[in-house]
Amino acid sequence: MAKTVIPQGYAPSLNLYDTQKAIGLLKRLFEDTLAGALNLRRVSAPLFVEASTGLNDDLNGVERPVSFDVPFTGKDAQVVHSLAKWKRMALYRYHFSVGEGLYTDMNAIRRDEELDNLHSVYVDQWDWEKVIAPRDRTVEYLKTTVEAIAEAIRETQATLRSAFPVLLKLPALPDTVSFITAQELEDRWPDKTPKEREREWLRDHPLTFLMGIGAPLRSGKPHDGRAPDYDDWALNGDLLVWNSVLQNAFELSSMGIRVSPESLDAQLTASGHDERRTLLFHQLLLAGKLPLTIGGGIGQSRLCMYLLGKAHIGEVQAGIWDGDTLEVCQSAGVVLL
Repeated sequence: MAKTVIPQGYAPSLNLYDTQKAIGLLKRLFEDTLAGALNLRRVSAPLFVEASTGLNDDLNGVERPVSFDVPFTGKDAQVVHSLAKWKRMALYRYHFSVGEGLYTDMNAIRRDEELDNLHSVYVDQWDWEKVIAPRDRTVEYLKTTVEAIAEAIRETQATLRSAFPVLLKLPALPDTVSFITAQELEDRWPDKTPKEREREWLRDHPLTFLMGIGAPLRSGKPHDGRAPDYDDWALNGDLLVWNSVLQNAFELSSMGIRVSPESLDAQLTASGHDERRTLLFHQLLLAGKLPLTIGGGIGQSRLCMYLLGKAHIGEVQAGIWDGDTLEVCQSAGVVLL
């Protein structure tokens, strides 16, 4: 059964080719604006990594990576889920200094993703990572970075609306970011699910950074899963907007200040993943050899959906869809790439 739902009366603001032109402009604009705002330099990134390095992102710990052997090396490789750990290792290899960072185009395959309006097996993000000083491992520094990203989105949206005036009918990104913790949301709506809490909050706070994701809340359950070895669960969050087309909370970015040796040590034990201590990445981090960093991923297709007013991710990226999804979209006159 398809999980895709096309809102009643939905009609795309841009036709098929104008959508492609807008996507090209959006990506060039946002990439340059983000790099300037956070002092980032572009680097190349891998599509796959060696399985034994521990560099692949484990996401929620249950997703299966796409794996294959490389006969001439005698090693196994995994298509990346994300570059959360690879980026920190790259900063170490590039010898970047405090205040300097990198960004890259991340292309991943998540074979176990449930397909719906927002999810496909193909993931495209701007992945970024920046070296910080010990004094920067604070909520205040995290909030300042979030606000810089939000301003980059506003600037991109303003230019897009000038180039394609039909987009003026979509709501502008709010001027102010609302900050709230996952625990505060649970305290407000203890009987609702995490996604229901997000929806209730975003109705009245259409640009929100939801903080503190990964650790168990007072209910004993986390708001959402986070791998124990990249974000510090006390210093991370999701950048959410209210999607006026889908009438729901909509995640644009997951990001945070990364684990220190101390918080990695604690989170590996708390999550039951002490076996990762033998992997190269984890050994370097626990020994204090990797730089302290902040970083995240910003969904390219997600940002395109939001700024172009699209109802389905297949309108902004090419993919493979189940028959029910194709039938739902075709019935609503929605063309998937």
